[in-house]
Amino acid sequence: MKKELEKNYNPGDIEDRLYAKWINKKYFKAEVDKSKKSFTIVMPPPNITGQLHMGHALDNTMQDILTRFKRMQGYNALWQPGTDHASIATEVKIIEQLKKEGIDKKDLGREGFLERAWQWKDEYGGRIISQLKKMGSSCDWDRERFTMDEGCSEAVEEVFLRLYEKGLIYKGSRIINWCPVCKTSISDAEVEHEEQTGHFWHILYPIAGTKEFLEVATTRPETMLGDVAVAVHPEDERYKALIGKNVILPFLNKEIPIIADTYVDREFGTGVVKITPAHDPNDFEVGKRHNLEQINIMNDDATINEKGGQFAGMDRYEARKLMVKELEEMGLLKKVEEHVHNVGIHDRCNTTVEPLIKQQWFVKMDELIKPAIEAVKSGEIAFIPERFDKIYFNWTDNIRDWCISRQLWWGHRIPAYYCDKCGEVVVTREMPEVCPKCGHTHLKQDEDTLDTWFSSALWPFSTLGWPKNTEDLDYFYPTDVLVTGYDIIFFWVIRMVFSGYEYTGKAPFKKVLIHGLVRDSLGRKMSKSLGNGIDPLEIIDKYGADALRLTLITGNAPGNDMRFYLERVEASRNFANKVWNASRFIMMNLEKAENEGNKEVHLTQADKWILSKCNTLVKEVTDNMENFELGVAVQKIYDFIWEEFCDWYIEMVKPRLYSDTDETKSAAIQTLKQVLITSLKLLHPYMPFITEEIYCTLKEAEGKDGEEVSIMISDWPVYEGKLAFNREEEAVELIKAAVKGIRTVRTGMNVPPSKKASVIIVTESGRIKEIFENSKAFFATLSYASEVMIQADTDGIPSDAVTALIPEAVIYMPFAELVDIEKEIERLNQEKERLTSELNRVNGMLSNERFVSKAPEAKIQEEKEKLARYTQLMEQVEERLKNLKNS
Repeated sequence: MKKELEKNYNPGDIEDRLYAKWINKKYFKAEVDKSKKSFTIVMPPPNITGQLHMGHALDNTMQDILTRFKRMQGYNALWQPGTDHASIATEVKIIEQLKKEGIDKKDLGREGFLERAWQWKDEYGGRIISQLKKMGSSCDWDRERFTMDEGCSEAVEEVFLRLYEKGLIYKGSRIINWCPVCKTSISDAEVEHEEQTGHFWHILYPIAGTKEFLEVATTRPETMLGDVAVAVHPEDERYKALIGKNVILPFLNKEIPIIADTYVDREFGTGVVKITPAHDPNDFEVGKRHNLEQINIMNDDATINEKGGQFAGMDRYEARKLMVKELEEMGLLKKVEEHVHNVGIHDRCNTTVEPLIKQQWFVKMDELIKPAIEAVKSGEIAFIPERFDKIYFNWTDNIRDWCISRQLWWGHRIPAYYCDKCGEVVVTREMPEVCPKCGHTHLKQDEDTLDTWFSSALWPFSTLGWPKNTEDLDYFYPTDVLVTGYDIIFFWVIRMVFSGYEYTGKAPFKKVLIHGLVRDSLGRKMSKSLGNGIDPLEIIDKYGADALRLTLITGNAPGNDMRFYLERVEASRNFANKVWNASRFIMMNLEKAENEGNKEVHLTQADKWILSKCNTLVKEVTDNMENFELGVAVQKIYDFIWEEFCDWYIEMVKPRLYSDTDETKSAAIQTLKQVLITSLKLLHPYMPFITEEIYCTLKEAEGKDGEEVSIMISDWPVYEGKLAFNREEEAVELIKAAVKGIRTVRTGMNVPPSKKASVIIVTESGRIKEIFENSKAFFATLSYASEVMIQADTDGIPSDAVTALIPEAVIYMPFAELVDIEKEIERLNQEKERLTSELNRVNGMLSNERFVSKAPEAKIQEEKEKLARYTQLMEQVEERLKNLKNS
């Protein structure tokens, strides 16, 4: 590293080098240290099938910001990384790969398939981790875990056995989400709901023994083959007399009862609903209340099974078409209505999910969920923002037993064994040698694996060694913050919360920081189907990781979606360039401060102003970050560095730096350096690479080469009362107001910065006079003044002088010094000619009846707006000409 920064900031040259340095120095490492307070975040484990996308980039940037912030504050900060085996997502990918090779999954057999799955994991499992490293993620990579590693698998097995022994895991038949292509049950998390245009088919069910009919509306006519009843509301006067009678089920010609249940909405449709307990979760509950039969009429591939009579063997949608046609021919189809409804789609294969009754393993949720509800109600766990409590409680209040079995090979296999002889089920760690019931020696393990969420629910504590009582678990658990998207509150967050209480007796985390989705510039969700995804790695290659990170956090508010614009990335890169160039300028001037006295004696008004502003910034940013207002905090840092520090203070001190006689030069340089270092530290969690490069180069320039230097292990800035210079702040803010006023006047008069003019401050206030006397040097530079005069009255000021107002003072600038009157009159006359021509053209168009009657409304409106604009400009030009001619 050189003592000077390179002329241009090139992130590609520094990012990989600095990341390797951090890893080699083990700056990310967190070991148990009872002398320090711990701070822990667990990374939501990305799938091993994963490719870094903008959602990951945002999620991990937020976690890294918090980790780096807490590390600098002196906490023993652990960011626990790892990946998820993602059973169904991975199995789908491997099956696709096998298809390309002409191999069927079944031909490989379970063992052969699992061998391929582990090969996949070895080949692709680390891909997303290496991509997260490109983002600058400061995880303790030595602790990286995988949901199917030995320790996590032991935790999964322990939990299954404990829940089973408590009677909280059972095997039974219930409605689950079934994917007919992947041929497995899937979790709610893997079902995406999309609006589709469908139909309501109004079907007539003959009432047995009469010539009357009941009209039933359904969106899935094919499921009528599994109907076991029709239901009406018990208080519906239209149907009271029919309760207890039967209807005849078309096609199967069997009688099914008319039952009464309050589930039926009298106001919706005809007030009559078909009850199909094996194919609808609500019907399943009605069926349980009335002891109705459950008839599953579908095979695993969504074809109609043998219970479907003449439709057996047909695909569900082919059967639907034929049934509708035949119902019409039989006179039993009363009408068909267009209907828009939400349809469940499997997110892995885009197949419409079928609700089916299946024998599966379930976790009883009614008792397990209670501590999870109480934790949020009591505030032991807090959502940020708080409004997400409602979504959480909406799910917990409508909890259903959790289907945990999957018909897959990749995943944690269910530790249940079946006796071939007597059918006894034994749940245990190892395959039993003999059946405990009949003594038979041949048992077979359950074919199913566990839902991916079963293992990721244990992530906050399984990664720290649970079920063993490890030092890590004692020290780093409960974790502090979970950072996650609002789309998986139900599926993952709630499972972790009830699991934490059930197995450790503690909340798994104290805060849940919710972020929204990263959308494209049009506000659309990024997806493969739309082709609107933006690859974070391409952004990093072009603009650097720091620019991407800053873009993702700027303007980001907890819980809200954000739009991603390339223009914003360019703005972030421009900010990085600004920081780089300002730092380079400061370093190039460092030697001017050598042996130039004690800076405390010579601190000027401007020095105290920037130190005070920076001191306040430290307090505000720290408060914002403690309250997880990361977007607010970084906006304040950005504004301070760009405006206050670079655009104002550096410009203020330049005359002192370039002077050979100014004895405050040393103070200026020391202040520049102090504010730069503080600014870099505040910015570091957001932009770790550029801040590290500048900080280390600066320290080397100070002669700190050889010492272990890294901004990562430096102390976070703290507010200091001695740096609160309120009086000086007020003074410089007044000077800034004066400069802005002068610049506004000059801009309005088209005076170029190169044109210098006298500036006269007229004030009766001794305090205002003193402020400007103390700031003459830099005030003159910033206000493009040839000279600055301060006086109590307007004596000697030309009558044509232009003015700018500030509190308790008026600023005068002689008109003749600002403007070459002859040249300005000539320029304004040319402008008047141009505007006259434009006004003639617009008026001509708008008075032309053919144009007004035939032109598009938007074009006419555009011309009207031009007329208004040109008229206003003409008035201004004529007013200026009048004033100039009178001067």
